[in-house]
Amino acid sequence: MSMTFSNRQQLVGGFGMVTSTHWLATAAGMSILERGGNAFDAAAATGFVLQVVEPHLNGLGGEVPIIAFDAGQGRPFVVCGQGPAPQAASIAAIRDLGLDIIPGSGLLAACVPGAFGAWMELLARHGTRSVGEVLDYAVAAAGGGYPLLAGASSAIATVRELFAEHWPSSAAIYLRNGAPPAPGKRFTNSDLAQTYRRLAEAAGGGSDRLAGIEAARRAFYEGFVAEAYDSFFATTEAMDSSGVPHRGLLTAEDLATYRARIEKPLRYEYHGLTVCKTGPWGQGPVFAQQLALLAGFDLDDTGPTDAEFVHTVVECAKLAFADREAYYGDPDFVTVPLETLLSPGYNDDRRRLVDVTASTELRAGHVDGYRPSVTFAPDHPEKAGRQVRGTGEPTVATSGRVAGDTCHLDVVDRWGNMVSATPSGGWLQSAPVIPGLGFGPTTRGQMFWLDESSPNALAGGKRPRTTLTPTLVLRDGAPEIALGTPGGDAQDQWTLLAFLRYVHHGLDLQDAIEAPAFHSTHFPSSFYPRPAYPARLHIEDRFGAATLRELRGRGHDVVEEGPWSLGRVGGVGISPEGFRTGAATQRGLQGYAAGR
Repeated sequence: MSMTFSNRQQLVGGFGMVTSTHWLATAAGMSILERGGNAFDAAAATGFVLQVVEPHLNGLGGEVPIIAFDAGQGRPFVVCGQGPAPQAASIAAIRDLGLDIIPGSGLLAACVPGAFGAWMELLARHGTRSVGEVLDYAVAAAGGGYPLLAGASSAIATVRELFAEHWPSSAAIYLRNGAPPAPGKRFTNSDLAQTYRRLAEAAGGGSDRLAGIEAARRAFYEGFVAEAYDSFFATTEAMDSSGVPHRGLLTAEDLATYRARIEKPLRYEYHGLTVCKTGPWGQGPVFAQQLALLAGFDLDDTGPTDAEFVHTVVECAKLAFADREAYYGDPDFVTVPLETLLSPGYNDDRRRLVDVTASTELRAGHVDGYRPSVTFAPDHPEKAGRQVRGTGEPTVATSGRVAGDTCHLDVVDRWGNMVSATPSGGWLQSAPVIPGLGFGPTTRGQMFWLDESSPNALAGGKRPRTTLTPTLVLRDGAPEIALGTPGGDAQDQWTLLAFLRYVHHGLDLQDAIEAPAFHSTHFPSSFYPRPAYPARLHIEDRFGAATLRELRGRGHDVVEEGPWSLGRVGGVGISPEGFRTGAATQRGLQGYAAGR
């Protein structure tokens, strides 16, 4: 069989399946599988290439949550690649600068870069390849060049003035001759290629694979990368979305004390399937909370484009996301009552709030011993709803339309190992490049609140409650599908839609992904400047005039979107017959499924 790329793939045997948001990254993962590597090796190689070819969507300075199944061990697991805030970070430290919200760009929002540590942890514990083998593809793309995506060219053009006037290290890489590079032209990043080479060289070419992985990790978090971070943050004031330059708080010590960790996934049983998600340091549990509410409705009797289906799902989403705001945060710092939030009794009470008309309220549930305080008001009311260059997950428009903003990848191999990961952060347009490294820091710290009563309140060493949320689904303890999407707060809405159509409407993974999509922006955004739009529903016009008319009649603030505009869900699976399957949406013309 030859390797093929399309929206839908099914294999009887072969090496496995890879789906991702870029063809070059997908090809890297497939090459690893063909050379004898497993799904964990292939996921790491894919992830590193995505850092190169989609720098406006993720980077080496970013973060990644990974959820996976190890067929040899017979269990799912999570790798938390979300780095924490600097130890020096505090609400008082930010407010002393005259700020009442953490900027969405620049250096103040920087957290420890977690992605490299997460990929190394996955490789060490479950992979079979060396650091050099998985980095080869990223080195080749960064050093030899690749066709620049139109989205990357557009992102660079958007912040051209910012780079030219305030971020010279970014201008040196992205403004060749003072102009943004054109889409489709060969683009290289020699500094980034050299960073990957130095990490591979630190690992060495010896027979002790694990020692090499640890050496590469130390080179990043205790060696030359950490030293470059420390020097840059100690000496640089960078313009940010506040309109004033600020110095960041990260130090070499913050990097040296970080280690990606392996965690048990949150599990939720639904219609004979076990859904596995990250813990409440991510928004993953909100997927399970929506299912817990929807379990009391007969979705089998609804059509996938019926107004009743849309209304029910959206109203349950509003309740679940209100709880996200009220209760989720880093469980190392706060106690999150997940057992109660997912319990039948709690959800029986919450479900009674779902009415025939659209709610305009933000209603968190009551949990004994807790006093949640949630509000529609953003930290910075006068900026709510205004676009600020370089902020948020940058190509998510206020309307909710997505042209990218994050990456996603899924891999399944011949042995039955399965990986789902959502790399993000370190966007080229959100923070200046660190000189000599070829990449910039993540601005994920913008997700913290400067409110002591919030479970997601800023504190040194605390993980921000991220939106990144891959999904793994088991049947009878074995992996069946893995899926995810870019899209900030909409990720656990779009992925949920595909899952519901798969479970209740009998669609296969490809058709479930391609069915018309919708999402709510009713609750506060996780990103600067945190706008909220009560009762707003973004919905593709493929639902049809009758459905849209009924939804408006029920009180939804309907925003009609283009026919293929919402979400970029992709996934892989193992069918009951043992086929390896892959699916990728045509939305954005950037999703790929490859198999051999």
